[in-house]
Amino acid sequence: MKFLKLNVLIFCTLLILPYSMIMANEEAKYEVIIKNELYEIRKYLNRLAVETSRAGIDSNFRKLFNYISGRNDTQEKIAMTTPVTQVEKNGSMTMQFYLPSKFNSDTVPKPSSTDVSIVNIEGGYYAVIRYSGRASDSNFTKHKEILEKELKINNVTIISAPIRATYDSPFTLPMNRRNEAMFKVDYQQ
Repeated sequence: MKFLKLNVLIFCTLLILPYSMIMANEEAKYEVIIKNELYEIRKYLNRLAVETSRAGIDSNFRKLFNYISGRNDTQEKIAMTTPVTQVEKNGSMTMQFYLPSKFNSDTVPKPSSTDVSIVNIEGGYYAVIRYSGRASDSNFTKHKEILEKELKINNVTIISAPIRATYDSPFTLPMNRRNEAMFKVDYQQ
């Protein structure tokens, strides 16, 4: 029985491990301005994203996934990028997929669904704390509060709602996952 359990464990590990190594094609570009033992301040440029906020998280993900899978006016399949972000806007949880840098506001395919829109994410300075583990609400809240407290201690002014950023597929083992909590900040160089 122990031999069978060990073989199943090895098989599952070998089956899942390659999927946990799969990364998206492109990550939102940024420059690290300051880094300390807890967080870093990054400078991002403006970037395009596709977003939705009409329903639950799973439904939001499906709507955005459908858009990049070709449910757009040109029926173009669009490469998945990272991170996937979630932020509260107007009392609703909004999910965003960043679009590959090859697109601009003139070339990006228009969504077929009225629940999905193309938005420009304003560049600027963002304070970011990175953590592994599950992308659960409690894990995010814990790290968001650590970052918020540290920014207050360092007199860094927060100018946005907290942003949850996830980088890995659900098949990635929790200890290998990259998650981030971030705030847009008023940072002066």
